[in-house]
This record gives sequence, C-alpha cells and structure tokens, in this order.
Amino acid sequence: MSKEKELIDQLIDLAFAEDIGDGDHTTLSCIPETAIGKSKLLIKEPGVLAGVEVAKEIFNRFDPTMKVEVFINDGAEVKPGDVAMVVEGKIQSLLQTERLMLNVMQRMSGIATMTRRYAKQLEGTRTRVLDTRKTTPGLRILEKMAVKIGGGVNHRIGLFDMILLKDNHVDFAGGIDKAITRAKEYCQAKGKDLKIEIEVRNFDELQQVLDLGGVDRIMFDNFTPEMTKKAVAMVDGKYETESSGGITFDALRDYAECGVDYISVGALTHSVKGLDMSFKAV
Repeated sequence: MSKEKELIDQLIDLAFAEDIGDGDHTTLSCIPETAIGKSKLLIKEPGVLAGVEVAKEIFNRFDPTMKVEVFINDGAEVKPGDVAMVVEGKIQSLLQTERLMLNVMQRMSGIATMTRRYAKQLEGTRTRVLDTRKTTPGLRILEKMAVKIGGGVNHRIGLFDMILLKDNHVDFAGGIDKAITRAKEYCQAKGKDLKIEIEVRNFDELQQVLDLGGVDRIMFDNFTPEMTKKAVAMVDGKYETESSGGITFDALRDYAECGVDYISVGALTHSVKGLDMSFKAV
C-alpha cells in the first residue's frame, strides 16, 4: 500500500469514528437494515470538482457493497444542476457516509476552484502557483491533492521531503553561510538527497547565497515586484526562484512578469470556502 493511500485510509477511519461514534441512532432507528436506495451528488455552484476518487474510497471503506457511478471526474469544471455521481446501496450506508463524503468533496473542490483561478491568471508566463504547509491539520494530503487537481504545484508535503531554510532557521543558525553549510553537511552525513531552498529578505542576503551557492531554489520573501525583477536578474537562471509573502490574486501577474519560476500562496489552502453541493435521495 502506498504511503498516500495509507494516510487517506487512516483519515477516513478517524473521521467515521468522530462522526458515527457508537452508532448513527437517527438512521438506525428509522431505516430498515435491508432497505436499498440511491442518492445523487448534486452541484449547486460553479467551480472545479475534486475529491471524486477519495469519495469512492470513503464509500468502499464503509460498505464495499455500495455501487458508485461517476459522471464527472476530478478536475472538470462544473455548474449548478450537474450530477457528479449516483451511489446505490443500503440506505443506512448512504446516510452514514453522506456527511464525510460531502465535507471532503466540498473542501477539496473549493481548493481546486481557487487554485484553477490562480493558475489561469498565470497563463502565458513561466510561473507556476505553489501551495504551502498552511493546511488543516490531518487533512494536508487531501488539500494538496486538490491543489494539483486545480492546476497548481505541491511545494513540499511536510518537513521531511525538502529542506527550506527560512528566516528563523537562518537567524538561529547564525547566518546564511552557516545555515546552508550545515544543511549540506547534514544531507551528506545522513545520505539524504533533499533539495535545499533558502529564503532571503534583502539583496545583501541574496548576494551571500549567490556567493556561497549550494542551493536549489531561492525564495524572495516580501519583495516588491520591482525588487523581484532585480533579484531574478541577479540569479540569472542559476537557481530556481520563488516569490512569497502575502501575494494577493491582484498582484499575481505583476510578480509572474518578473520571471520567477514559482509563487507560493498560502490562501490556496488556509482560508478557502467549500464548493456548495448536496447528496440527495433519488
């Protein structure tokens, strides 16, 4: 089993434990165990659909006898009135899986919709939009899947799959040179093949990084577009570049036109509104 699948299964189990506890007494009290029915997933606002594959896993994990017929797949643009899927099975199972499936699909679709909007704003430039670690604790794997479905790029999954030397790391380590040198020595000692990125706050720090080398990507933190243009010219294609620090949708294009490779946007995951949809009896 892949690590991703394992994490998603653990998340589904935890979510059912949280929601159902010792039983869905509403459903158990008024619906016969043998009753069979159908429900449809109805879209109620325009956006990008995400979470279909996770929804199938939710239904299958709860009750493998449920039959899922998918009409619209992950990544498709949807509009009010669209039916994304129809699920047939025990009515007790339909009612007990409804909220978890909707919670996941609404959140993932909201993220994919927001990401698609940012990705479209960057069309025609070399720049790609990146997510961050500003995710809902426990839901990161799903939220980062949604960013990819929407057309964005995952920055890193966690603290384990890349080295990102941020301002606090640099300050605690005693400077740019010490932070980079120690990171490289650590990777060598541990046999880790990790990309190293470093955040710079000004042109002095950027020059220190360029003089020392040994990194894969440089992040310009809270630079203006004018500063970014100069910084990109200084780097001159030797390293990947990234802009970060409260970059709004309206400013996105200005930064992209400076020639940066990536713009990271915490808003893709930290304050997204879910896409409205419902699961209705057929």
